[in-house]
Amino acid sequence: MSKSLRLLLLLVALSCAGRTEAQAPPATPALPPLPYGAPIGLDDAKKAAAAAVEEVKKIGAPPNAIAIVDHGGFLIYFERMDNTQLGSVEVAIDKARSAALFRRPSKVFEDALAGGGAGMRILALHGAMPVEGGLPLVAGGKIVGAIGASGGTAQQDGQVAKAGADTIK
Repeated sequence: MSKSLRLLLLLVALSCAGRTEAQAPPATPALPPLPYGAPIGLDDAKKAAAAAVEEVKKIGAPPNAIAIVDHGGFLIYFERMDNTQLGSVEVAIDKARSAALFRRPSKVFEDALAGGGAGMRILALHGAMPVEGGLPLVAGGKIVGAIGASGGTAQQDGQVAKAGADTIK
């Protein structure tokens, strides 16, 4: 390869890299995370799981595994619908645990990973599940636990988890 061709390729690469950086949106400051509250009780956990199961039926999603964890990520309640794929059991628990421990929806990690670049750092966070379907459970402005749903598409799992999370006040 000639010297002038190498120089031209280098200039093209540098100009593309410059454009990528110039087009990146400005960073927005992150909101402070919600504080942890008292852990969710069994009755509320069962209500959240029941609402999630009803949502699965309503939207016609495949059978789901539903996990409810306390604010420390420890399992409080688990429900597996008949004929749920077995791989969804641990995934639901991991989604819920991720949402509780990191105080944010698991979709945040999915989006960061999908963005590539610096978002790939998500892979180094122990316990961060980068798949939609895990949501913190909030009561009185505090995180009391989290719900994880698995069995359908990521979007269906997110909708199912939201139905369960919406029961907690």
